[in-house]
Amino acid sequence: MNTNSRHVPRAARCIGFILASVFLIAADSEPPSNLIHRIAARETENEAARNSYTWRQTMLEQELDSHGAETGHYREVRDILFSPAGKRIEEEVERPFNSMKHLKLTDEDFSDLRNIQPMLLTTDMAFMYDAKFRGDENVNGMDCFVVEIAPRQILSGQRLFQGLLWVDKSDFSVIRTQGEAVPQIRTTKTENLFPHFTTNYVKVDDRYWFPSTTLADDTLWFRSGPQRIRLTIRYSNYKHFSADSTVHFDN
Repeated sequence: MNTNSRHVPRAARCIGFILASVFLIAADSEPPSNLIHRIAARETENEAARNSYTWRQTMLEQELDSHGAETGHYREVRDILFSPAGKRIEEEVERPFNSMKHLKLTDEDFSDLRNIQPMLLTTDMAFMYDAKFRGDENVNGMDCFVVEIAPRQILSGQRLFQGLLWVDKSDFSVIRTQGEAVPQIRTTKTENLFPHFTTNYVKVDDRYWFPSTTLADDTLWFRSGPQRIRLTIRYSNYKHFSADSTVHFDN
């Protein structure tokens, strides 16, 4: 996002998300030595399955004032479908509505919406990251490994994830991510920063784990002053697609 005020693009925020509470989690047992590879293998299965599903994606980004009241928002609703030829397409359900006064969504924001916030750490991505085991935690009754990942390097124009993964010990699926898209982009003339977010995953057809919600409530620290934002992305109505199936979405 960029700031609209004085045509100065969006303020960078102080990232520094705190991992201390996770670092203090005591590990009940040592993770397998090939943990990251087992996570990537399972996430590759989840991603391959998700590529044969349709779903609805609802995005709402709100500008908030210093008291937490909304001053403007951006909203869009899209169905992620297949064409009759079987090609993945996006179809507008509602025309995008934008009343934001201070922020402008950028190409990087929309790239993050599609690729980083619902990220699955597949085998073709795992080599891009360093991983560190940070302990164990129970999430919604599931025993999980907590793993911190960070990019090994970021090439020009590349968008990657930095943060934490909660991984179900029973099958190595990621059930929660928390972190941010990187890099934050600063130049002498522009600032284009991105909020800290949490994405939760849901089990679909009692087999695969797909993104269900992405939530962010963060302050972006512009040179011209701080701007609080709240982001909500919902992924709903997952349905398996086949050539002879008819897909319907509930309102």
